[in-house]
Amino acid sequence: MTAQAPVLILLGPPGAGKGTQARMLEEDFGLVQLSTGDLLRAAVAAGTEAGKRAKAVMEAGQLVSDEIVLAILKDRMAQPDVAKGIILDGFPRTAGQAAALDALLAATGQKVTAAISLEVDDEAMVGRVSGRYTCACGEGYHDEFKQPAVAGVCDKCGGSSFKRRADDNAETVRERLKAYHAQTAPLIAYYDGKGVLEKLDAMGAIAEIRSSLGRIVAGVAA
Repeated sequence: MTAQAPVLILLGPPGAGKGTQARMLEEDFGLVQLSTGDLLRAAVAAGTEAGKRAKAVMEAGQLVSDEIVLAILKDRMAQPDVAKGIILDGFPRTAGQAAALDALLAATGQKVTAAISLEVDDEAMVGRVSGRYTCACGEGYHDEFKQPAVAGVCDKCGGSSFKRRADDNAETVRERLKAYHAQTAPLIAYYDGKGVLEKLDAMGAIAEIRSSLGRIVAGVAA
């Protein structure tokens, strides 16, 4: 990853559309979405040094430490396919993780280009999250906002294998929102203090948000 390549962070509570918009940024700008969950699973499967450490921790039923997550992220950011820049999804979640990420990036002459906060209404998020489901290929849908063109058939791959996350229910979503505001929302103040925070109203249509987000990214990635 080159020193000038943009490093973007999408902030927002569950259901804000981070995953959907990150995939669109990949298409529009050639960026690579890095999800910490996916990175952990890939590192464990590949048997990397950090992956082996993560596997041992997970098999013991413990949470993977920030140190291990950062080691896995560092390995991934050294791969050639991220040359145009990255979008971080799911990390950092706390101010401490943000500071550690800054140190990791600084070691290679990089820094966070922009932290984009997707601003949404909590109660609207409860409805948005509890109605979503995904195809086996990863394409996302929603009972109200985004149904397949043909009922039961994925627009992207033509498959018919859909699933819902067990924790995508109203009660669980409200608890996750509480956790977000307590732990992750302080990142907004952190990145505002760094002068890299951008806020975006994410209550509109997906296409409108994509357009607004694209203008922000085009401005900071220039």
